[in-house]
Amino acid sequence: MSVTTPSKATVSPTPSRTAPASGRTAAADRARPPTITDLARDLREGRTTATELVRRTLDTIADLDPGLNAFVTVDAAGAEAAARRADRERAEGTDRGPLHGVPVAVKDLVPVAGLPSTMGSRHFSGHVARDDAACVRLLREAGAVVVGTTTTHEFAYGPTGDRSANGASRNPLDPERMSGGSSGGSATAVAAGMVPLAIGTDTGGSVRIPAALCGVAGFKPAYAAIPGDGVFPLSRTLDHVGLFAQTAEDCLTAYQALVPDGVSSSAGAPRVGWLTSLMSAACDPRVVRAVRGSLEAGIGPVADVRAPSWDDGSAWDEVRAAFSAVQSSEAAAVHADRLAHAPDLFDPEVLDRLRHAAAVPGWRYVRAMADRERFIARAGALFERCDVLALPTVPVTAPRLGERTVRIDGVPTPVRGALLSLTSSWNLLGLPALSVPAAPVGGLPTGLQLIARPGSEHLLFTTAFSLGKSEQE
Repeated sequence: MSVTTPSKATVSPTPSRTAPASGRTAAADRARPPTITDLARDLREGRTTATELVRRTLDTIADLDPGLNAFVTVDAAGAEAAARRADRERAEGTDRGPLHGVPVAVKDLVPVAGLPSTMGSRHFSGHVARDDAACVRLLREAGAVVVGTTTTHEFAYGPTGDRSANGASRNPLDPERMSGGSSGGSATAVAAGMVPLAIGTDTGGSVRIPAALCGVAGFKPAYAAIPGDGVFPLSRTLDHVGLFAQTAEDCLTAYQALVPDGVSSSAGAPRVGWLTSLMSAACDPRVVRAVRGSLEAGIGPVADVRAPSWDDGSAWDEVRAAFSAVQSSEAAAVHADRLAHAPDLFDPEVLDRLRHAAAVPGWRYVRAMADRERFIARAGALFERCDVLALPTVPVTAPRLGERTVRIDGVPTPVRGALLSLTSSWNLLGLPALSVPAAPVGGLPTGLQLIARPGSEHLLFTTAFSLGKSEQE
């Protein structure tokens, strides 16, 4: 991997590469890296500097990334300049908040001015972003130090993270397994301890899925809570900008730094309900037991959600069908010209998905958008007896790279459908969702997904903090 040094003014994209044939990376055996809270305290108390943090970050990337492929571009010179600026500002008495001087990575779908912006596709080979996306501007205003861009599934159109012009991002716990997608590089970078914070996007689960498979926290705020201006779209009405960090506390810290009024204060313990029985999705029983066990170990027994208007499992099938029609139609619209004039530049699997998407009739999209409004209106029934809905983030542990069928309770199931089955509905409904690590299964991570109403994000974090306290005790 090529990483820029302070003497170079250019940025170096990392080449497409593969990991060793077998075995774990050094990342899998390291202790959990310091949190944003730890780093912010050390910076404020003078135990480290932003310049030192960036140098350690670049060393860690150089050490681990050749086997994990989390990064597309590492901007060493730009990061070191931003770190020096952060140190000067702090010395002069300016404190921009908890992200001031903290290294961050950004998904290669989110433009960073002056850096290559490829969207994981040969269509944008050599393309350099002119301007920062709005969320990158917010990061810079908060004093965060952008160190580079991370691998995305091509055009974010896939939950597996193994279809990219940059090659597959790999799971730090087992490099022969998927990181998940589409924001797999960001999840890998955080899980491996390369950076404490990363930006991703989530259209059907693309933050929460890789967070669960890699064993970190991933937060999808309510729709448009973090501005998506400038981000390359997959599906304009479903796309969300989200965050990866080691812990839910770090996700909250970063979110409040970017959206100061995004989370209200919390009072009292939320009522939590278990939702899986309503979702009509196949789940590995071991994953269900592990995730529910982690939840109840933290907060005590939880009751199954009972909502009469959702008790028929076919209702969730209708939600997922509406999601698919909306995403397919909007993705086909984004890529219509590329499909017509340069289809050979797409990854074959992504091309096949886009061609199927282009075949969705217009009436189905119009009907799905009307159904969406109906489903949103009905969603309130899910919260009649609870404040937070809980369920696994993903119904399986990380599949192997390239695997396209998994067995769930003995039944062969398409990987893509399985990975999306418990996450995509919340994009259609626009509800905030948080995935936090739960008990492992077979040595691999699982994720607990928490859902709340827009405006009740604090309840997600209050619930997650209760789980963390039980682990510490």
